[in-house]
Amino acid sequence: MQKSYLSYKRLTFKYLNFIKSQEVLSEPFRNKKEQLDNYYLPISERIYKDYIENKKTLIIGLTGGQGSGKSTISKILKIILKENFKLNTVIFSIDDFYKTLKQRKIMSKKVSSLFLTRGVPGTHDTTMLFNCLKNLKKSKFRKFLIPKFDKSTDDRASKKKWQRINLKPQIVIFEGWCVGAEPQKNKDLIRPLNNLEKEEDRNRVWRDRVNKELKTVYKKIFGLIDYFIFLKVPNFEHVYKWRLLQEKKLKLQSKGKKIMSKKQIEKFIMFYERITKNMLKNFSKRANTVVNIDTQHKLKSIKFN
Repeated sequence: MQKSYLSYKRLTFKYLNFIKSQEVLSEPFRNKKEQLDNYYLPISERIYKDYIENKKTLIIGLTGGQGSGKSTISKILKIILKENFKLNTVIFSIDDFYKTLKQRKIMSKKVSSLFLTRGVPGTHDTTMLFNCLKNLKKSKFRKFLIPKFDKSTDDRASKKKWQRINLKPQIVIFEGWCVGAEPQKNKDLIRPLNNLEKEEDRNRVWRDRVNKELKTVYKKIFGLIDYFIFLKVPNFEHVYKWRLLQEKKLKLQSKGKKIMSKKQIEKFIMFYERITKNMLKNFSKRANTVVNIDTQHKLKSIKFN
């Protein structure tokens, strides 16, 4: 879609201003203009074309390992979709649908103590999430609220902080580290991947339940997604490094509230390791768009399937 010079200039100005607001600590954004022209604009054009073909609310599943830049990239795409294509876009995360701390405490006593830690399939309010996505796709739209989760308190935020959706969006960007994740074969669950699985899930109760959740209710939820974008990190080792940076950002945003230590993060990402590695191995075949991220946290290449 051709755009005028002035329109492109205005978009670039808004994009660069947003990037500037995101540059914190020692993690500057590189090749900003090149990334806009070679990645964000082509992805947005694909989304626009898909929307024009169907003229129905399009749900984009944006997925990638922790720290891959999902939240930032979602907001960049929203800026472009609004400025260039006049599309009303709503963003939310699978993280917003975590069960409350109370609900996870109950699950940790009934099923496995590991379900106290948010993150894996089984720790989300799947009924609320499924209904939310269904509501966004309905032709007869009714305004509603999308929950918010406060990671600094490890619990759902109060209703006054929830996101209010008053108008039916044209584009929905649904982002999350396990969005679109597929189950493994039962035989692949036998050998523990890390110390967490080896020491705290010896009877495989936790990983069997996570896998069962992926086979059933999460499959139904992810089936509502129209288009997948996969941010492919170089390897799982970079998840730890980038998760540390995320935690520093969280500290700034939450005005000095308690955050996780390096050791706590090291254990925390063990909960994510199995599904992340499985997605790194297999999800490129399923995704509509695959964006490879290099070791410097920069978008390296793009493939449209």
